[in-house]
This record gives sequence, C-alpha cells and structure tokens, in this order.
Amino acid sequence: MQIKEKSTFLFLVGRQMFRIMFKLFYRWDIKGVENIPKEGGAIIAPNHTSFFDPPLTGSAMKRPLYFMAKKELFDVPIFGWIIKRTNAFPVKRGVQDVNAMRHAFSLLKKWHLLLMFPEGTRSKDGKQGKAKAGPGMVACNAQVPLVPVKIENTNIMLKFKRIKIEYGEPIYPPKEFTKSDYVVMSQKVLDKISKM
Repeated sequence: MQIKEKSTFLFLVGRQMFRIMFKLFYRWDIKGVENIPKEGGAIIAPNHTSFFDPPLTGSAMKRPLYFMAKKELFDVPIFGWIIKRTNAFPVKRGVQDVNAMRHAFSLLKKWHLLLMFPEGTRSKDGKQGKAKAGPGMVACNAQVPLVPVKIENTNIMLKFKRIKIEYGEPIYPPKEFTKSDYVVMSQKVLDKISKM
C-alpha cells in the first residue's frame, strides 16, 4: 500500500524557486521522467559535480526526494535550519553512521525516494569517479531499484550553459547477493550514466 507522501511548506517553496531558476537562467532539458517509479521506494542515483545537483535532481521530479547531507552543514547558521526542513538528514562522513543508515532504510520502507550518489562525493574536475558501495548496499538490502541520473553542465554554472538531466531505466538488485555485489550495483549505475 502506497504511503501518502507529504512535503513541508519550505520544501515546496524551495523546489518551485529552483524550478524557476533552472528554467529561466539555464533552460533546463529534462528527459526520462517516466523512468522514475510512480510509487514505492527507490534510490535516485545521479553523477555528482556540483552542490546544485541535489536541488536540480529533486526539482525536476514530481515526487518528494530525501537526501543525506554531511553533518557539518546542519551546524551552519540559517542554512542548517533550512536543509533540515527540506527533506535532508545528517550523515557523519568517514565513519559507519548507523543512525543515518537506519533512517535511509526507514524512508525506503515507507516507499519514499532517496538520493544517493554512486561516486559518494562530488567530482571536482567534472570527471566520473569510482563507484562506492553505499548505494548498492542500500539497494540490495532494501530490495529497491537504483535509478541512474545523468546531469550535465552543473559544474560550469557560471557560464550559463543549458543544464541537462536525464533519468534512466531503473536497475534492480539481485534477490540473493553478497557484499561484493554492493560496488557492482553502484558501478552498473555509473556505466549506465556514461552511456546515456
């Protein structure tokens, strides 16, 4: 049974503001939205070259999107207050953050969409990084699909080039798996993105 998805007022306002910005200044080109599951939990997995990738990915979708953000950001005055109310939750970097993982699994169990980057962190040179186990691990254990997302030109936003975002067909995890499958699943997403 689909659990009704609710969004905070601040989330809805922020999403609309980003939509206006991306449409007006960057003439965003969106493809493949039909590949986003209409219901059920799923991991939305884009490549990552800019701080604008999370709001861009979420703004182009109809369903609410939840995402992890490094714990330090929640300590920043005003900004931390805002992201806490726009579907973000903290994660400690460099350690096994059990609480963050529990919250992620809880969201997927409630049939929400969760943003996770297959590369784990932002690429500073715009090139694709190495696959990390995180997204694959969550997908396998939660038994939810990974939706590859290709984002172009957010790393050169000051040049005001057209931003492109494309959602690929979902990649489903195996029913039976081992820890070695975690990186394999994340790599499948990156391979798909490179071919889109």
